[in-house]
Amino acid sequence: MTGKLAKSEDYARGQRDGLRLALSILLAEEAKWEAILGESPSWRTNAIRSVRHKAYQIARKRVQTALNRLLPKDEAALPNDIAEMIEQAGL
Repeated sequence: MTGKLAKSEDYARGQRDGLRLALSILLAEEAKWEAILGESPSWRTNAIRSVRHKAYQIARKRVQTALNRLLPKDEAALPNDIAEMIEQAGL
């Protein structure tokens, strides 16, 4: 029985690691689009950039929510790496 428990814990840890990786990728993409918001002389290009930036913000929030749901209940605080990502995002 402990073999199944260890395997499921490894799987859950892998899921959390994957979500952390996705979160860091989304943060980088969001920062890239934020840096070029309003830079173009074309209103259409600026509107598209704004929509993409907002889409990355929404995706980041959804990944963060999924990650929070997968965190063990006995962890009262977020791990340091997640707390740093949230701090970098300005939340």
